Amino acid sequence: MALWPDLRERRREPEIMDEPGLDERAHVGALTALSRINFWSGSAGILWRELLPLLRASTQPFRLLDVATGGGDVPLRLWHRARRAGVTLEIEGCDKSATAIDHAARRAAAEGADLRYFVLDVLNAPIPERYDAVVCSLFLHHLDDGPAVELLRRMADAARRLVLVNDLERSSAGYALAWLGVRALSRSRVAHRDGPLSVQGAYTPDEARALARQAGLTGATAARRWPFRFLLTWKRPT
Repeated sequence: MALWPDLRERRREPEIMDEPGLDERAHVGALTALSRINFWSGSAGILWRELLPLLRASTQPFRLLDVATGGGDVPLRLWHRARRAGVTLEIEGCDKSATAIDHAARRAAAEGADLRYFVLDVLNAPIPERYDAVVCSLFLHHLDDGPAVELLRRMADAARRLVLVNDLERSSAGYALAWLGVRALSRSRVAHRDGPLSVQGAYTPDEARALARQAGLTGATAARRWPFRFLLTWKRPT
């Protein structure tokens, strides 16, 4: 990894978190670091602002799936926001890693949150078609273009109303913040290496919109969000 890579073009390099044989302790440490990053960058809030109007207008329980949920911190924070707002939100999370799912379930139980987590590799198995909204955070940048298009297509197939993708935007400022931020928030060697690599492999909003068009998500938008994120939004036509 170059000290300061050329970010004009997307370039993915293998991340430690993607290694199937990653040590469980190192994996949990990286998930904890990611939870802190999501907290300080407001990942749950980025999604919540789009979800709340639908939740307030819904006359039935609103069901949401968080894809590639990792340690489950984003669904947990959404659950707390829904409780404070007095709206009904039924949340599930899936991930291909059993270690991540076990960690997420333990954390939810410790906080008394009524969340369900299950193991699912969304690129190799269909997403159950029973959710009003399907969301994911900080996963798209792990994928090459073909799998990224397939992910968006599968999310749209499973979503009755809404797809939200919160991810990193590739930029020099974002790369600098990632390099500094992961070192300030965690001692995880995995996070220290993977954080900047994630920005290097991230999409721009324009590139994300192009992926959505290829996936058939007509009318999808991708808007910048602080800090150096974008939110891809697709609403099913009524």
